Amino acid sequence: MLTLAHLISQIRPLDESAMHQARHHVDGLFKPVGSLGRLEDLAVQLAGIYRTHDIQPGPKEIIVMAADHGVFDEGIAVTPREVTASQALNMTRGKTGVCAVAAACGVRVQIVDIGIDCDPLPNVPSLKIARGCANIAKGPAMSRTDAEQLLLTSARYAMDQVASGIRVLGVGELGMGNTTPAAAMVSVMTGATPEQVVGLGANFPSDRLHHKVAVVRKAIAINRPVANDGLDVLAKISGFELVGMTGVMLGAAAAGVPLVLDGFLSYACALVACRIAPGVRAYLVPSHHSAEKGSQLALAHLDLKPFIHLELRLGEGSGAAMAMPFIDAACSMVQRMGRMEDNRVVLPRPA
Repeated sequence: MLTLAHLISQIRPLDESAMHQARHHVDGLFKPVGSLGRLEDLAVQLAGIYRTHDIQPGPKEIIVMAADHGVFDEGIAVTPREVTASQALNMTRGKTGVCAVAAACGVRVQIVDIGIDCDPLPNVPSLKIARGCANIAKGPAMSRTDAEQLLLTSARYAMDQVASGIRVLGVGELGMGNTTPAAAMVSVMTGATPEQVVGLGANFPSDRLHHKVAVVRKAIAINRPVANDGLDVLAKISGFELVGMTGVMLGAAAAGVPLVLDGFLSYACALVACRIAPGVRAYLVPSHHSAEKGSQLALAHLDLKPFIHLELRLGEGSGAAMAMPFIDAACSMVQRMGRMEDNRVVLPRPA
């Protein structure tokens, strides 16, 4: 039986020898040293993750965790709660934003019901323990036992996907009102005030933003989550799909594959995942600068710099899908470019 301690113990440091070999190889390609910028750094990171400088592209999948939230009843979202279930069904039909982008990038999308307030959905795997979490403005989202169970179940799910042949994982989420618990998580994990973190989410009216801030402040005051205890933060102020995304991050790192982040919701989960297991951070590949307020705070604390800036705020894993080709590009650079020594060219190293 997988325990949290055992899961954490499976997350190995990146292979320094493979990274050194990759850096030497990339520096020797037929180009000025460093001229492909962060693509070169990504190639070195991938070498450390895969434990070989001979990095190859492989199948990619975005796991989209979907769940509903009790805090929806506080009036912190304008999109009907039922949209969580209907959009989950649309994902099975390939009709959502992330599905459209992923299709263009050759990435598979897997929707998972981890707590939608509905009956079982056809063709949607379920990790559900309840139909939506509790209202964080009135008490904990879930028990600590349930949070740990979901975390481990989600990690196992991710590890099983890797065992089936997936070489790159990404995360996405679906849940009406979920930017409220995510904002609470980022506030607690970074020490920022709710005012610094809470944003408009899915077009929440700007003149009602003060109400959303008040709900986040209330949730933190009532539940008193302990920032140094990631599991406590998840249990008290997150939600089922946020626990699920955190678990996928832990599972990807334990299975030895890169994990491509999406936007604000994934940043919140990454903060917690790295608190639970600091080794996770080395496996994270940030995709985009989310337009959601508080994103830059979270990214600064994670010390991560995303690859793209398109003012995205859809969620679902759409940003992660757009970033997947960077991994292919890094692998192609390593595999296809000629080397200086093969062309008898010697360029001066930068000072």
